[in-house]
Amino acid sequence: MKFVISSNAMLTAIQAISKVIGGKSVLPILDNILLVATKDGLLATASDKETTLESKITLEKVEEEGKITIPAKNLLDLLKEFPEQPLTFDINETTYEVKIISDKGEFIIHGESAEDYPLPTPIEDAGTEITTKCGLLLDGITKTIFATASDDLRPVMNCILIEMHPDNFTFVASNAHKLVRYKRFDAKSETEQSLVLPKKPAFTLKNILPKDDSALTISFTTKAVSLVFGNYKMTSTLVEGKFPNYNSVIPQENPINVIVEKKELYNSLRRVSIVSNQASSLVKFELEAGKLTVSAQDVDYAMSGHEAIVCQYNGEALTIGFKSTFVQEILENIDSENVVLELSDRTRPGLFLPFEKEDEDEDLLMVLMPLGV
Repeated sequence: MKFVISSNAMLTAIQAISKVIGGKSVLPILDNILLVATKDGLLATASDKETTLESKITLEKVEEEGKITIPAKNLLDLLKEFPEQPLTFDINETTYEVKIISDKGEFIIHGESAEDYPLPTPIEDAGTEITTKCGLLLDGITKTIFATASDDLRPVMNCILIEMHPDNFTFVASNAHKLVRYKRFDAKSETEQSLVLPKKPAFTLKNILPKDDSALTISFTTKAVSLVFGNYKMTSTLVEGKFPNYNSVIPQENPINVIVEKKELYNSLRRVSIVSNQASSLVKFELEAGKLTVSAQDVDYAMSGHEAIVCQYNGEALTIGFKSTFVQEILENIDSENVVLELSDRTRPGLFLPFEKEDEDEDLLMVLMPLGV
């Protein structure tokens, strides 16, 4: 097995696909990258058994086809140190010696047989195939993934729900305390379909999807999903279970409406939360005409603090409590100079919405459960 490849092209691809390799692989060989060289190019594959990511890399020259697995860490550490140049890989498929020849020298590392590397079952006759845009899926994942749970008992809550409708795509994530719903009206599906995308492949996609309108094809069954874009293909098993009815959580009638500058509220929360109870992170929002007071206290350590912020509000006085860290996460994921807080009373969820809309094709709302005050 022998081929010549651009060092930068190989580094970019290996860095991307290696993100799926787990910290503790279920099989030792999954710490390796599978390389398959053919006249059509080099196919590099990484997997944690549940999620597999492949990248096709153009080769400058193929002298001998073949396949091998190479430890991902060893390969990456070497590639990172080369400036852009052609590298010759000369691999003995009997001894698994990998000789990497640069313009100044030669390096030898050792691989393993490719025969034992587990590959995902191809998704054939998929129940659904959807074509959309890479940037759109990236936006949907970015806006929602922070709200996913880490729940071993309900793994479906550790996922992002993607609903595909004839008039929009809807992305939803929730950890039972906060919920995010993000709609895109510039994406459509001929039929009603839904996909529950696990957190790990979603995180990987967040790191490698391009922010553009290039095509992305999603094929899925009830057990697995395949996403193809650019030179990449991801295959992942799906979590069993049905995503909860999120619409029942979103409060529909919210007569209390507050508009506040996002940055000012965020900075105030960061300061006030320092003196909050570290177990609950409880902060109080005390509303009165034209003013929002953010306060917190930790009785055990005799600490307290409050700050008043100017806001647009003309209703009656109201006090409601929230977990400070959750409010900060929500504000970090709203792209608007001002935010709208909609409430019905102190015991029901609050709605956080962007006040300014830069894109009419987007609709974002975030729901946060209150804490007792």
